Amino acid sequence: MNDLCRAFAVTENLVVAPGRMLLEDGPRPGMAVLLRGGRFQAVDTLTALRALHPGLPVVELPDHLMMPGFIDTHTHLTQSLGKSLVFGEPSEIFRRIWVPLEGSLDERMVYLSSKLSALECLRGGFTTAVDAGTRSAGHLDRLVEAARETGLRLVVARICNDLGGAAVVPDRAQILRDAESHLRGYEGDPLIHASLAISIPEVASDAMLREISGMAAAAGVTFQTHVNEHLVAVERSLVSNGRRPLQHLDHVGALGPQTLLAHSTLVTPSELNLLRDTGAAVAYNPVASTWKGNAVAPALQMQALGIRFGLGTDGTRADGFRLMDAGETLQRIAYGLASGDSSCGGGGLWLNAATSMAADASGLGAVTGRIAPGLAADFLLVDLDRPEFTPSHDLGWELVRYGSRDQIDAVFTNGRLRMVQGWPVDWDARALLKEVRDLAAPAIAAAPIQRIHPTADSLLATRSL
Repeated sequence: MNDLCRAFAVTENLVVAPGRMLLEDGPRPGMAVLLRGGRFQAVDTLTALRALHPGLPVVELPDHLMMPGFIDTHTHLTQSLGKSLVFGEPSEIFRRIWVPLEGSLDERMVYLSSKLSALECLRGGFTTAVDAGTRSAGHLDRLVEAARETGLRLVVARICNDLGGAAVVPDRAQILRDAESHLRGYEGDPLIHASLAISIPEVASDAMLREISGMAAAAGVTFQTHVNEHLVAVERSLVSNGRRPLQHLDHVGALGPQTLLAHSTLVTPSELNLLRDTGAAVAYNPVASTWKGNAVAPALQMQALGIRFGLGTDGTRADGFRLMDAGETLQRIAYGLASGDSSCGGGGLWLNAATSMAADASGLGAVTGRIAPGLAADFLLVDLDRPEFTPSHDLGWELVRYGSRDQIDAVFTNGRLRMVQGWPVDWDARALLKEVRDLAAPAIAAAPIQRIHPTADSLLATRSL
């Protein structure tokens, strides 16, 4: 750990030369980057950069892969205190667990929950997270503060529901004023990017859906919502609107390139055409499908149709490598086995879905997601001197199938070293963990959570009698 900290004590005008570099055309040896102003100033061969910049220091890391940081296209930073409370629970846990929990968090607990989530993100190789908006009562600034202190790049949504689904629901005029203020609040910020959200279509009026989506489009940011995840939600929309949620968004004029749709697992052929024709993006959340969903999003069909998508965790677990593996595995189980597709897009697809494609879906394609000149220096150093990568015949596939967060030696955002071997370099994560342990139980006890499934410990105790 100390060696890496010393090597990257200064990251301004520094050349970094890893053994392999993951570029858009795959992992390549002999490449190097020049870091300057928090960005990749130049990407070229080490020989070329030495010749162009003979006086600059060079950090050579022959046993490491430099790759873009993972991007989580859909998460909830203020849900980290709940964690295994949702295990074994039937669908629509947001109604019985997440809304009550988040709505009961005070300012300090919003901060602690968000910082714990940000720590987990960075440990798992996520340099960027797209937060769908907290349902807590007016503490969004503490969420942002927590992410900023850790160095996590954050797309942060302000929830704009006008029919419920949050701890506080202001009147329409106040919602729009708050949305405008939120959009202005992070202009030019090096790490924080604004977004607007409506939790699910049914908690907003048609006019609000249309207006908030339009405001996001005009500002060049994402409009986030959850759609077509659970059968009961699809059926409620059919009963109340005569249309499925995704169809209803299109009907009211809320679909467009600015739209980022979480889940979209229960989609018809015509709805896939809507996604393609409107340019809307999807957060494909494979682990969420296995833990509490009704279906698996047809990501391979989306790719074939040219629908934009990226991988997301939905707050399930923060390990970018395991997320890629889950993304490919679920496509194989749900679609590949039945069709005899032994590739399911190949390792390269899932690497892209976790990095460059995820950046595009998140509205950050011009900011991060690739190792390319001018983009933010958000990257990982992965230790290749491991049994899992020895011998190495196809590193792209190996990263998807064999990679895990314990192989990440360093995490950088905006050109700064943030984590070494899973722990932050400039703040006390152990103190955070202690405070969370001390305060989480009372916070959970105070929330009007309704669990249906018993805990695993209680089941084991019953069976042992």
